[in-house]
Amino acid sequence: MSEFIVHTIPGSPFARAVLATLEEKGAPYRVSPVAPGTFRSPEHLARHPFGRVPVLEHDGFTIYETQAILRYLDRVLPAPALTPADPRAAARMDQAMNVNDWYLFQGVASVIAFQRVVGPRIMGLTPDEAAIEAAMPKAHMVVEELARLLGDKPCFTGDGLSLADLMLAPQIDFLALTPEWSDLGAPHPNLVAWHARMEARPSMKATTWDRVTEMAKAA
Repeated sequence: MSEFIVHTIPGSPFARAVLATLEEKGAPYRVSPVAPGTFRSPEHLARHPFGRVPVLEHDGFTIYETQAILRYLDRVLPAPALTPADPRAAARMDQAMNVNDWYLFQGVASVIAFQRVVGPRIMGLTPDEAAIEAAMPKAHMVVEELARLLGDKPCFTGDGLSLADLMLAPQIDFLALTPEWSDLGAPHPNLVAWHARMEARPSMKATTWDRVTEMAKAA
């Protein structure tokens, strides 16, 4: 099996979704680190014209955008399947993945997790408490909807793991590192239990920020 190359900065929850998917598939891969401050470099812009991560390379093929990457991996590595065969379950998967991009990340994790985790760890920034407070109403709404979509199922599309779980888990994990998570998660024990199950998976343990940092250093 040919190797997959994931261009990313350690700590990216979107890249973690890609890496965890590769782990679930048992596929060989390596991390090609993108240094902070080089996202707009000519070298990286040649891979991703919008200057973001992750980017996947495979057998001379390059693709960006996490959802596109995950679906590509599920097509070229069909076992185990991470897209439900049932059309309605697959539609719920797609819906949850879009909730991740447009509502959980945008204006929630991009604010709270950045202010509490990313900014202090990478840039030495002091959290902006006003920005965090302003993001909390949307955070409550998004977490409530995710808990509703999950319901009493083990995974977001039913009994089996899907791309939606692998995409949502890294974002929720970032929020779980913040003091706000106790307030956000407390009303939704089903979502808290799902997060615990996801974090216990070998694929998630293998792709923590520290583990990806080690991979990047070894590249």
